[in-house]
Amino acid sequence: MGDPFSILNISATGLTAQRLRMDVISDNIANVNTTRTPKGGPYRRKVILFSEIQKEPEDDFISVFEKIKSDELEGGVKVVGIVEDKSTPLKKVYDPNHPDAGPDGYVSYPNVNVVSEMVDMISASRAYEANLQVVGTFRNMSIRAIDILKG
Repeated sequence: MGDPFSILNISATGLTAQRLRMDVISDNIANVNTTRTPKGGPYRRKVILFSEIQKEPEDDFISVFEKIKSDELEGGVKVVGIVEDKSTPLKKVYDPNHPDAGPDGYVSYPNVNVVSEMVDMISASRAYEANLQVVGTFRNMSIRAIDILKG
């Protein structure tokens, strides 16, 4: 049997990733009306990119199967990057009196949809809770195993 603590490592990576996701979503919501950033232009929604943590790929099925059987495969999730959402257009609002209005009188507002962000926040929160539940279950199982060993 492999390392039983790998379960905790996998859940810890999930907790870290979802916490960062919630932070980015919070930033998006906080900047829903930011029309000017230090870089210039309106704030752009940020998105997190995740990737699976894995060892080097194996060439044959048998070696992968043996690692699964012995619990030697690593797992979890890592953050690959935080990028600006350039696929969603900025919102244009006609307000010629706004200091950031263009010559046509339109102001570019961030491409942040608060409803979508709240849905993403709920999703991240539930994923965080699920990983926390795994840690709690592992803890309870470990305590019970120790109690059994004590007699």
